[in-house]
Amino acid sequence: MPLSPFKKNHRRQYLWITLFAIGMAFLESAVVIYLRALYYPDGFAFPLKQMDPTLALTELIREAATVLMLVSVAALASRRFTVAVAWFIYAFAVWDIFYYVFLWLMIGWPASFLTWDLLFLLPVMWVGPVIAPVINSLTMILLAVVIIHKSTYKRKIRLDAIEWMLLIAGSFITIFAYTQDYMLYMLHKFSFLQLVFLQGYSEVLNYSSLYIPQSFNWWMFSGGEGIFLVAVMHFALRRKKSSGISPLPSLYPPPAPPYQ
Repeated sequence: MPLSPFKKNHRRQYLWITLFAIGMAFLESAVVIYLRALYYPDGFAFPLKQMDPTLALTELIREAATVLMLVSVAALASRRFTVAVAWFIYAFAVWDIFYYVFLWLMIGWPASFLTWDLLFLLPVMWVGPVIAPVINSLTMILLAVVIIHKSTYKRKIRLDAIEWMLLIAGSFITIFAYTQDYMLYMLHKFSFLQLVFLQGYSEVLNYSSLYIPQSFNWWMFSGGEGIFLVAVMHFALRRKKSSGISPLPSLYPPPAPPYQ
């Protein structure tokens, strides 16, 4: 039985977007290896060492540029917003997983899935065991594949209000899980407004440079993951109920209209 042209296109897109994300992952891991050779010759560990301001700014712009590259690829993959979002999170997740794969292959880091890592710096420091972003990435791949699969035979596909609310709520809960430990550390010395408006910036920066992760809120993280999975299930079931026609063309002509 021949495959539909939509499915063939998706298989081709999966191949090239996966290869693109893997290539980006290698570039990302290479940059991190260079930075660790400069600042952590004895191996990466907390607390973080302060970088040269110009190098730090370059690193932030580089991270933004990688996201822009993923957005561009997703926009080229589909002109439909929801499907483009699915391709973006798919590429992002593959990139994130293979980033750790290449680091482990080249320098033997992380030593285990429970090794702490610095994940992001904006608006505050995100930290967590390596297994946490890997779990997030696998969930993102699941969501992306479900959306892309359901769009195979449907030209119009979108997330409804409930699904968007679930995904947004899960994102906020997950981000809070990644930033909670750092924020509790900082709030021992500074008020929330001081941190938001960067009052006493040099003092805040010096104090944050002493931060060493202590605990990760697995209950909160699991709650966010659970909400993501509910959103995926809701979307898949809703699309299944709404698809009342066969994806394959009929072999028989439509019935003739009644005589009038």
